[in-house]
Amino acid sequence: MQKEILRSAKNREIAFMFGDKGFGKRPEILQFEGDIFELAKQGVTSFHISEERWSNPLDLKTGMTKKQLDELRIGWDLILDIDCKFLEYSKVVTSLVVEALKFHDVGDFSLKFSGNKGFHIGIPFEAFPQKVDNVSTNLLFPDGPKVVAAYIKELIKKPLSASLLDKYSVNEIAVNIGKNESDLLNDGVFNPFSVADIDTVLISSRHMFRAPFSVNEKSGLVSIPIKNEDLIKFNPDTAKPENVDTKLSFLDFDKKPNASKLLIQSFDWFSKNNLKAKQKDVVHKKRFDIPSKAIEPDFFPPCILKIMLGIQEDGRKRALFILINFLKSCGWGIEEIKDFVCNKWNKKNYELLREGYILSQMNWHKRQSKNILPPNCENKAYYQDLRFCSPDGLCGKVRNPVNYTLRKLRLLNQNKKRKKSKR
Repeated sequence: MQKEILRSAKNREIAFMFGDKGFGKRPEILQFEGDIFELAKQGVTSFHISEERWSNPLDLKTGMTKKQLDELRIGWDLILDIDCKFLEYSKVVTSLVVEALKFHDVGDFSLKFSGNKGFHIGIPFEAFPQKVDNVSTNLLFPDGPKVVAAYIKELIKKPLSASLLDKYSVNEIAVNIGKNESDLLNDGVFNPFSVADIDTVLISSRHMFRAPFSVNEKSGLVSIPIKNEDLIKFNPDTAKPENVDTKLSFLDFDKKPNASKLLIQSFDWFSKNNLKAKQKDVVHKKRFDIPSKAIEPDFFPPCILKIMLGIQEDGRKRALFILINFLKSCGWGIEEIKDFVCNKWNKKNYELLREGYILSQMNWHKRQSKNILPPNCENKAYYQDLRFCSPDGLCGKVRNPVNYTLRKLRLLNQNKKRKKSKR
């Protein structure tokens, strides 16, 4: 196990988990096999490694610009994280992703159990072309992984829905994952990604995943590599520490490029869909101007006020994504948002988000020339699934939390004008 953990750690930033105490300082590296045993004696319970590969991981610092990160990055591996509260559903998603990879002639992918209820599918950097549209592939992070993940989601959406509903009723699925039936439907149609999803939003620089042969603290199971043909019949008992077989590796770095087709077609798909979205926006979208003065929380919708009280279970990163985009759209300055998020909001969460992660998100938003609205209210993955949604009478009349705030503010101003005119 130690040999495999060390092999996977080459050129990567490492994070050490100290049980319920959380992660240690970053960045860290692993240089020698003996380090792993010594760290375990010091209380390290699991090892987490970066998707990105770096020329010198120890040069990484909080708050680095994209240019600085690009100069330090020598590559990245595509890690598709399939997670669900019910292992059998994760198997269905993973098997469809594997079929999609095979369809694109990708041969050098690896599969491993996450250690809990999901799986990780990995494609090494060496499998990708050196350039895409004359841009060096090592510079295509995080956009590359995000685009590929989104493309694969689009490919498997219909077969995933059919596969799940062929074996289970919507009621059975809802019971198995602890949700209401209504949470699994969009406008009355079953949404398979409300059951199990491939994360496309939260992939960011210095994003990490559990190292192969590392223990999951919650389940006590080991994140073991598995053969593709063993996926459907996979039994978590084989991941118990006493049963682990170390013959398989996760990610083979010695293969020739065969994921070129996947990466190129993913970007082609993204370009076409992005163009359609822009054309649709030109026709349907009204111009949105950021208010010149920060809007007070008195005008915020119930979902945002609930998020501002802190997150008491899963969903901190998605909540942060909503919060930054919402506050920025409501006229709050970046420094004002940063102060609120770091010094107030994060301290209310059940577990603190790493400051480096928050700052990297703030820096990304600071670089954006165009304003980005938070996800629309209909996006269940952000509001209903995380139990942020608690609508009032105005919510049904708007599509986005920002629209709620602007409408409420406009109604107040109209009422003031009416009162003045009556005088």
